[in-house]
Amino acid sequence: MYNVSPFLELLMEKMFKTSEVTSYEIASDNVLNNRLFFAYKKAAEMVHGNVLEVGCGTGKGLTVFAERCEHYTAIDKNTKLLNHLSKLYPRFTFIDCFIPPLKGVPSNAFDVVVSLQVIEHIEDDHGFLQEIVRVLKPGGKAILTTPNIHYTLSRNPWHVREYTPEQFEKLLEKYFPGQVTLQGVKGSPAVMAYHEQNRRSVQRIMRWDIFDLQHKLPRKLLQIPYDILNRINRNRLMRQDNELVSSIGLEDFSLESNPALCLDLFAVVTKV
Repeated sequence: MYNVSPFLELLMEKMFKTSEVTSYEIASDNVLNNRLFFAYKKAAEMVHGNVLEVGCGTGKGLTVFAERCEHYTAIDKNTKLLNHLSKLYPRFTFIDCFIPPLKGVPSNAFDVVVSLQVIEHIEDDHGFLQEIVRVLKPGGKAILTTPNIHYTLSRNPWHVREYTPEQFEKLLEKYFPGQVTLQGVKGSPAVMAYHEQNRRSVQRIMRWDIFDLQHKLPRKLLQIPYDILNRINRNRLMRQDNELVSSIGLEDFSLESNPALCLDLFAVVTKV
């Protein structure tokens, strides 16, 4: 068994999160946390053998991947975080680097590469996918998720870009020709009711941005105010309808074959 204890998971989340990293500890994060963890659970059904996770964050993937693979390697850019994870999982490999490239990662080495909600943060998305192709074994699979821009409510300054389903599929086809299965993470009516409440709340906040600064200012300059307003907004939504926020669980999400109807894009690609 390799599950992180609740105390250690809580400690890591307290030390290493912004509003981009959700936590079950924060009640107002419940909807988004289940939305993101649903993708981990679906990805875990496909992992086996030698697994690489690119962008492991606080280690949520470890709780579902560790028992399903022979060896697990993780890459992220947070030295303190990776030191914590290395102590918790001494049998596994943790690599601290900015990506791409995937420094220190051998070619043709992995049965599965998992990278969830990462590619939107990467400046060189083409180089990122080229590296995934390089490190996969022939016949190996990669599982990638990213937000569907059609459901984005405001500019996220932590993201370099976001994709439509068509853009994401076209990008993946360039590096995995004929080997792309694109689905999406769809929310239940309760999830979409929360999404609509969120949309209206964000619109009220955006009314004050009369100069459209969210699209004009550099990303890094917007990250701190975005985090503050994002947290305030989630807390407000919870106060307005706590029963809705707290009632949504993993069962309120599903994989949908039509990604245009989905909050997140969920792709499985194969190296030929």
